Amino acid sequence: MPDAATLERLVGEMKASDAESVIETVESPGRVAIEVKPESIVGSLEVLRAAGYEFLASVHGIDYYPNEPRLGVDYELLSREACDRVAVTLRVSIEDPHLPSVTPAWPCANNQEREAYDMFGLIFDGHPDLRRILMPEDYEGHPQRRDFPIGGEPVLFTHNEHSVPRWFE
Repeated sequence: MPDAATLERLVGEMKASDAESVIETVESPGRVAIEVKPESIVGSLEVLRAAGYEFLASVHGIDYYPNEPRLGVDYELLSREACDRVAVTLRVSIEDPHLPSVTPAWPCANNQEREAYDMFGLIFDGHPDLRRILMPEDYEGHPQRRDFPIGGEPVLFTHNEHSVPRWFE
């Protein structure tokens, strides 16, 4: 986690690149997250890359249900030289879940963006191959959304059927 002076410098550099990019900075024990506007994500990550955060460790979707904007993406960046970590987050509405893909600049984000698309319905504009990665192509819905119906077919264990016939009725 960067110290206060480093964090202030990083946010200043991000704002110098795009004055409206940073929404807020959230500090919690052991973690710093910089929330940016969705359209500023590519530039914000490039500023952090230039500042030494050259390793994109993860990209993952989040559902803030019932709050709006409901969907979010969390980008975890590491500086191997400083042994430091910073998160960049953004939020989009469920009605317009579009945001720019960072895959052209960060190839390691390819499958992670596909997973966020598949599980949450986030649409990464400019992604080279945005299609489902875990669920079948014809699957309807996004299973990691918090309002996704839980259920399915009950599993019947019949190993003791001979001692307790038709126990499940």
